[in-house]
Amino acid sequence: MRKLLFIAALIVGVSGIATAQDKTQLEKERQELQRELKEMEGAYNKIKGQKKQTLGQLSVLNRKIQLQEQYINSISKELKSIDDDIYLSNLEIYRLQKQLDTLKSQYAKTIVYAYKNKSNYDYLNFIFSSSSFNDAVKRIAYLKSYRAYREKQVTTILETQDLIAKRKQQQLGRKVQKNEALTNQTKQVGELAVQKKEKDAVVSQLKSKEKDIQKQIATKKKRDKDLNNAIVAIVRREIKAAEDKAKAEAKARAEADAKKKSEEVVKKTANPTTPVDETKTATTKTTTAPTTTAKRNEPTKKPDSYLDLNAKDVALNSSFQANKAKLPWPVDNGIVTMRFGNNKIENTLLTFDNPGITISTPSPGANVKAVFDGEVVGVYNLGDGMAVTIRHGKYFTTYSNLNGVGVTKGTVVKTGQSIGRAGKDDDGSGGQIDFILMIESRNIDPSPWLRR
Repeated sequence: MRKLLFIAALIVGVSGIATAQDKTQLEKERQELQRELKEMEGAYNKIKGQKKQTLGQLSVLNRKIQLQEQYINSISKELKSIDDDIYLSNLEIYRLQKQLDTLKSQYAKTIVYAYKNKSNYDYLNFIFSSSSFNDAVKRIAYLKSYRAYREKQVTTILETQDLIAKRKQQQLGRKVQKNEALTNQTKQVGELAVQKKEKDAVVSQLKSKEKDIQKQIATKKKRDKDLNNAIVAIVRREIKAAEDKAKAEAKARAEADAKKKSEEVVKKTANPTTPVDETKTATTKTTTAPTTTAKRNEPTKKPDSYLDLNAKDVALNSSFQANKAKLPWPVDNGIVTMRFGNNKIENTLLTFDNPGITISTPSPGANVKAVFDGEVVGVYNLGDGMAVTIRHGKYFTTYSNLNGVGVTKGTVVKTGQSIGRAGKDDDGSGGQIDFILMIESRNIDPSPWLRR
């Protein structure tokens, strides 16, 4: 039984530490979800009353539903954590109750023994029956320690009873928290059902305007294609420039090495210091000639990236990578209304690929900022808006649908520096930019790179 109680105590102790860590992480996640849900709720309320249903509205609803489901899931995790706490607390109460029963039993035995030997004559007889003075002193010390042991038993019993009472009070508190969490979960599930109905209504209206939406998608595809072609052309130009520079530097180094060797040969010929052994010279020529030929014929290995060769680019690439999930947003108070990659309208054949993410702002003209240090390598007009491309080593960020630009090609920018203003969204009531992130000519999802 003692072994089982010890194991239970150990489990409670270890689980208590793990549970405290889980609670902290769970609370942090829930607060983040609540913050994002609040932002998304505000964005959705702004576009909810619009007569014209758009792809952005559906995207916001989808994201809102996704966050709502994550929030409900976090409540489920909280309920599991509470149940675990209640279970572990029950184990602790059981262990303490067993300990209390043992203490009471031991104390009862001492009381019975003391009652049977309560006469002062018995105590005196116990002392005076000692065989020596030292033995008598030991017996007196024993009686004092026995009395102290009984007093400690009483103290331990009272402390254990208080601890059990506290644990039971904590149980009541956790049960109240569980009821509150269950109530909140029921409320959030109801809100999720409402959101899904709203989504079905928006999808139905978009489906009824499938031809108009198809035109919107076709326009966006053309705009994205033109933008992508412009970015790729800029990236290729930068790679070619880096390649030409690397080859020129390699050629200059080779010419310098050849010139240095030539000068050394001339110097040795003009000032011979030691006699030449023709036999050794012939041997050396015979053995070294093939090696020299092999090195001369060995193909030069092409680097993985010409944008990751010089010290400046290497440092910039490393710093950019180290800031994944820490990059600031290109606009303040922005929300993603169209995610990266494939976007599809449910129950329709309408689909399109987004080369980056579309970020909506409360109003047009919002300040657009560089997300990292770099150099502006392109400023161009796409007809319905301006675009700016910035190089960060082998990484390229593009900010499109700008109605004003405050930088020029060759401008060196810092993180957070203003580069332009956001243009209007499709409905004309808010602001919007398209944010694209590329590793050389390859598009990647910018969302995981931005600060959460």
